[in-house]
Amino acid sequence: MDKLKMHSPDLTEANIAKLAELFPNCVTEAKDAKGEPRKVIDFDLLRQELASSIVEGPQERYQLNWPGKREALLTANAPIARTLRPCREESVDFDSTQNLFIEGDNLDALKLLQETYLNKVKLIYIDPPYNTGNDFIYADDFAEDAETYFGRSAQKDESGNRLIANTEANGRFHSDWVSMIYPRLKLARNLLRDDGVIFISIGDEEIHNLRRAADEVFGEMNYRGTIARATGTRMGSGNTRISSEIDFVVIYAKSDLYEFQSLPMGDEDVAIYDQQDERGRYLTRSLRRTGGENRREDRPTMYYPITTPGGQAIYPIAPEGWESRWVCGKDKYEELLRAGLIEWKQVQKEGVSRWQVYQKHYLGEGLKYSSNLWVGVEGNKKATRDLNQIFDGRKVFDHPKPIEVLQRILMISTSAKEECVIMDFFSGSGTTAHAVIKQNCDDNGKRKFIAVQLPEALSSDNRTQQVALEFCDALGKPRTIAEICKERIRRAGKKIGSENAITAPNLDTGFRVLKIDSSNMKEVYYTPDAVTQEALPGLVDNIRADRTAEDLLFQVLLDWGVDLALPISQQTIAGKTVFFVDGNALAACFETGIDEDFVKQLAAHKPLRAVFRDAGFVSDSVKINVEQVFKLLSPATEIKTL
Repeated sequence: MDKLKMHSPDLTEANIAKLAELFPNCVTEAKDAKGEPRKVIDFDLLRQELASSIVEGPQERYQLNWPGKREALLTANAPIARTLRPCREESVDFDSTQNLFIEGDNLDALKLLQETYLNKVKLIYIDPPYNTGNDFIYADDFAEDAETYFGRSAQKDESGNRLIANTEANGRFHSDWVSMIYPRLKLARNLLRDDGVIFISIGDEEIHNLRRAADEVFGEMNYRGTIARATGTRMGSGNTRISSEIDFVVIYAKSDLYEFQSLPMGDEDVAIYDQQDERGRYLTRSLRRTGGENRREDRPTMYYPITTPGGQAIYPIAPEGWESRWVCGKDKYEELLRAGLIEWKQVQKEGVSRWQVYQKHYLGEGLKYSSNLWVGVEGNKKATRDLNQIFDGRKVFDHPKPIEVLQRILMISTSAKEECVIMDFFSGSGTTAHAVIKQNCDDNGKRKFIAVQLPEALSSDNRTQQVALEFCDALGKPRTIAEICKERIRRAGKKIGSENAITAPNLDTGFRVLKIDSSNMKEVYYTPDAVTQEALPGLVDNIRADRTAEDLLFQVLLDWGVDLALPISQQTIAGKTVFFVDGNALAACFETGIDEDFVKQLAAHKPLRAVFRDAGFVSDSVKINVEQVFKLLSPATEIKTL
């Protein structure tokens, strides 16, 4: 039977495999640092495959480049030998919740989730450091090669996850920030569903670099706009620079399958439905596209003739005389026409009567929110007051994002009727998780969150963090921002749940805490060739002594790509503890003394997957017979060991 690999996927190998399917002639072999042959890409051939003329040497082209780009890309693709360890005592409703809180470096977290949540996340919201000159950013180590990086990640990292101050005196001030955000965006894109979207809060310091980096990662054609939001607070002042009182939220879709959802309508929205027929109140909007991207060349397939009630064929021509386009393609127009949603009006212009065509929108369809100026939403001062209330009137966090802003993002990006995953890998104070719980309560939604936060140490030099530090001491918790974040989610969930116990009795206000740590496996698991003969007796068991069976279970879930939020139960079979994940999706037993009788009883449950400890069998003959027993009693079961 096969062994689990027990590390995050090697994205470089995955990319080579994808290219090999498209361009097998571009795959060749080269020797690595150890002299072993490995598959590589012949980039000269690949460039020629993608060019319509002969490619000779480097060509001038529009691109984003900065010192450290290649290293950042290499590190983003390199695998890591780390794991997620469950922490029941810090969780809320561990066995039943579908929400996750991951504590650790978000680059590691994104790598660890690549298989489990590939193409499964509907919405990502992040609020990364704005790079104001006073921010701390991740100090990713891009100096080592992929093999060294992988090898080190299997060990205990005594220096922890490092943050460094990125001051304007740094000669690579902007480059370091882009090197930090770029690999995280690349990994995040892999997690998004094809109809997924990412919202990124940013200030004016790095919005230009963020746009260029995101254009490269997501594709410029998937840029969906930038929201401007009044913060209600003035940042910076003086005679050399205009003070900033707005934040930006940059939006990129994974593909053209993403569509904005409708927002609930207020009284002002209802008032614009100023016409009525037998079907109810409605408004009309021109079928010819107005505003941006309204020329024929923008969407050529939306330039076609339609027939007026008078039998005349007309095209979408702008008042200025140039060729415009309709708001939809011909098939969609025919569908609207059959549904009675097209209205013609005769208008007089310069004494000439002309037909104008409109689309009818009935009250109750909802309002598409397309403006990039968000007014009327709460500002940062109210967000701070609301967070202070959760912490008994104490200010424990500077500049939290407003709940209302995140709820609006949730409403225009997700449907309450659909189960979907929301992710925030710069969780900060936990606003996104709080907003998911609140929005699910408001519209009976089924959204699930994954929050990721570094256990960044609180500083006694910061007045607000000093209060947070004292708060952690009073609770007997570690002095980190991650602890403040978790406590905020606990308190917010408890408050929302108790206030809405009757109207939302099944509201999920819990979360599983998973902490990033070194692999559960000893170094021999990853580098067996490096073990000497003298060391072999102490390495019969390849699992670290301080790891629990539940630790092993979650690394198996990661390795096998099984949802980390699925329900887990335990059963005793032949005196041994067996974990069952989501019923029979996976059965795992990590005890020793596994004999043939136990294997037969487990196979009778017919799990889809089964996993055992490699050193857990009573004899080699039992280990060999395991596959035969399952083939007889449960042939569909996939079996692996660790």
